[in-house]
Amino acid sequence: MVSGMTENTPLLQSGSLPRFGSIEPSQVEPAMTSLLKHLNADLDALEASAEPTWEELIEPLERLGDRLAFSWGVVGHLMGVKNSDERRAAHEAMQPEVVRFSMRLGQSCPLYDAAMTLRNSAGWDRFEPAQKRIVESLIRDAQQAGVALEGAQKERFNEIQLELAELSTQFSNHVLDATKAFSLQLDQTDDVDGLPQSALELAAQAANNAAEPGVELGATAESGPWRFTLDPPSLIPFLEHATRRDLREKLYRAQITRASQGDLDNAPLIERILELRCEESELLGFENYAQMSLSRKMANDAEAVHRLLEQLRVASIDAARSDLNELQEFARGRGFDAAEGLRHWDIAFWAQRLREERFDYSEEQLRPYFPLPVVLKGLFDLTQRLFGVRIEAADGEAEVWHPDVRFFRVRDADGEALAAFFLDPFSRPAEKRGGAWMDECLGRSGLLAPAGESVRLPVAYLICNGTPPVGDRPSLMTFHEVETLFHEFGHGLQHMLTRIDYGLAAGISNIEWDAVELPSQFMENWCYHRETLQSLTSHHETGESLPEALYRKLLAARTYRAGSDMLRQLYFAVTDLELHAGPLPEERSAFDVQRDVAQRTTVLEPLEGDRFLCSFGHIFAGGYAAGYYSYKWAEVLSADAFGAFEEAGLDNSRAIEGTGRRYRETVLALGGSEHPMDVFVSFRGREPTPEALLRHAGRG
Repeated sequence: MVSGMTENTPLLQSGSLPRFGSIEPSQVEPAMTSLLKHLNADLDALEASAEPTWEELIEPLERLGDRLAFSWGVVGHLMGVKNSDERRAAHEAMQPEVVRFSMRLGQSCPLYDAAMTLRNSAGWDRFEPAQKRIVESLIRDAQQAGVALEGAQKERFNEIQLELAELSTQFSNHVLDATKAFSLQLDQTDDVDGLPQSALELAAQAANNAAEPGVELGATAESGPWRFTLDPPSLIPFLEHATRRDLREKLYRAQITRASQGDLDNAPLIERILELRCEESELLGFENYAQMSLSRKMANDAEAVHRLLEQLRVASIDAARSDLNELQEFARGRGFDAAEGLRHWDIAFWAQRLREERFDYSEEQLRPYFPLPVVLKGLFDLTQRLFGVRIEAADGEAEVWHPDVRFFRVRDADGEALAAFFLDPFSRPAEKRGGAWMDECLGRSGLLAPAGESVRLPVAYLICNGTPPVGDRPSLMTFHEVETLFHEFGHGLQHMLTRIDYGLAAGISNIEWDAVELPSQFMENWCYHRETLQSLTSHHETGESLPEALYRKLLAARTYRAGSDMLRQLYFAVTDLELHAGPLPEERSAFDVQRDVAQRTTVLEPLEGDRFLCSFGHIFAGGYAAGYYSYKWAEVLSADAFGAFEEAGLDNSRAIEGTGRRYRETVLALGGSEHPMDVFVSFRGREPTPEALLRHAGRG
């Protein structure tokens, strides 16, 4: 608990697991007000006495930052997983004050001067690499926080920060509200023709859950009614399987126009966000926001990023065109006679039909083999095999925010406690934002170790939006949901298996953003490894593992439409960079930029009314502004890293174990203590190349 505070509120009890069962929205304002009062007082004292030493400057800064990160982090976490009007109001009331304190901390001239003196001191060469990285990062962060600005420029910069924080929150809330606001309830069996049993069961359960209080709807998979939403477990099966083309169109158009109308319209927010980011970067002396963003990333300059994206575009554009032509021919051969050809709401449907014919299996055939409990066991077994750590269920040892949330502890082979994590696996569109993510609950730190301990152990949040259980049946995952779980767990491993005791460089802290996806995308590769995949499967009725024939078909289909999939990510990445390349001319909108980029990076141009930017939370409400390319940049790293295991021999258990331990001690252990290129070279023995990525995509 923060010294000098008497409030008995769980929001202020940093250093321990959050008491989610005791946290109420009404506590946010008084708790955060009290915390900020004490943090400002502590900052006053630090500015007055800061000496340019590690112990007198950097350690107090770690303590200050951690106290704020814990309390405000819990508030933000609950906004993402248990959103409500009360939480929004509390968040909205305190966000400006939190931003003001963060700006004051970042713009502290006494602390900046002390950090510069420390870096230029005679003892600098005696510092560890991790300590040097931390000090240099603090200096860079202060510079980009506007520490050198004065007078009207500083005042304007701070106004921009406050407004951007508010706009980001509004953007995210609009997307959540727009997603909740749309539903399609159907009551005729012809309307749901083609849909698999699992989709019908989920839709019937959704209809029952949405019924008015006291109303027994009695919806069943066989007779309906069925309720479909824009939540991925509902939307994707409908687009892939429903034979009613007009209803597919209705859902597709609703998806690409989310948060683009009425009170929830994000278009004005996008315009304002881009305008403010441009002004912000100019105040700091950058040509544009993209240049500012890249200055703190691994890629460092736009030319290198554009070179990679163009290399991948050239490698995938012809394959994507071929994919579309092939799909059109296939559809025509199966009776599709729409004069205008395939439209956007047809692609997923016919792609599934072609996949089923070419590879002789359907995605739905796989689902019964992937009950979540079995997938988790296989994932944990893989983690033990590769990295020598055990994962144990510890439900009941921590308070959770929803009954579906699980809690696990991570131990080394000798039983030593290493970390813990919460897992929130299922979609809850009424209160939980879409997508999947990993976030910090507690970070590893020697400085902040509990009494009697040598280090505070890391704790992670792992959040997915997978298919929930239906009735008494466990969650049956799609293969994509399995990959998503592996992806987020990869992030979690880097947070949890760090060996760095400096909290400001442990785990994912201080890692350049375009390298942070390396361990997550690395883990996805194991979903195609035969031994691993078999360990993830057990038919929920028969207990049978995935048949060898189905595995072979899944493996053969890995590169199916890989060119189209890669081009789609490049479309997002290039759009993001060009939106942040400078101020837009008065006559051009963000949607004009989107359409221009689409001409180069799509083979089926977006619809005239496409407003996907209005729900592009990664760049307008997340950390990927002028950085969405990171997925492709890091995919080069991750594919090349997995290549080390391929070269060792995926069936050679001893070699895999040795390579896994080396990966753990470099990529997972070193966190932000070294530059990510140096970390990669420590593991791989050389700098990365894109050959492995292109090979995995069938283009090598």
